[in-house]
Amino acid sequence: MVKTALMVAFIIVSVVLTVVILFQEGKSAGLGSLGGQNLESYWSKNKGRSREGMLVRATSVLVLLFFVLAAVLCIGSL
Repeated sequence: MVKTALMVAFIIVSVVLTVVILFQEGKSAGLGSLGGQNLESYWSKNKGRSREGMLVRATSVLVLLFFVLAAVLCIGSL
């Protein structure tokens, strides 16, 4: 019963993690990085409070949960 619940939670976390990763933007700076330009903007200074910042935080939490569930399921199968 508990193993089935953990398996369902593991599958849900896996699907949500995939979706969150696909929603994120690329980290490349485009052609501006070739010239060494580093433009500080309001957007870059407040990125942690933006949608992108929330996605990065959600990814970190989901990855941690993914590995914990994977370890618990692996240990439970021994």
